[in-house]
Amino acid sequence: MHDFVVNVQNRVLSVVQSVLQQNAITADLHPESRLVDIGLSSIGMVELMLKVEAEFDLILPHLEITPENFQSVKAMERMILNQLGSGSG
Repeated sequence: MHDFVVNVQNRVLSVVQSVLQQNAITADLHPESRLVDIGLSSIGMVELMLKVEAEFDLILPHLEITPENFQSVKAMERMILNQLGSGSG
């Protein structure tokens, strides 16, 4: 189970770094970094949501598409683990 969680963490981090790079944002990214604080726009957030869905082959329920769930890498990890039915946080 620990390997699964680490795999999700690494994949989320990779997706976020990819979106930041596409948006020409260079920042020191940490799991708790607030993505809006490092410069990700609302359009970048939509792009991020779509890439997360593609990466994990899932469709996020509308109730899960909230600013809170996309505020940081850590928040996205929790949301994805819950969607995959494997996480309690």
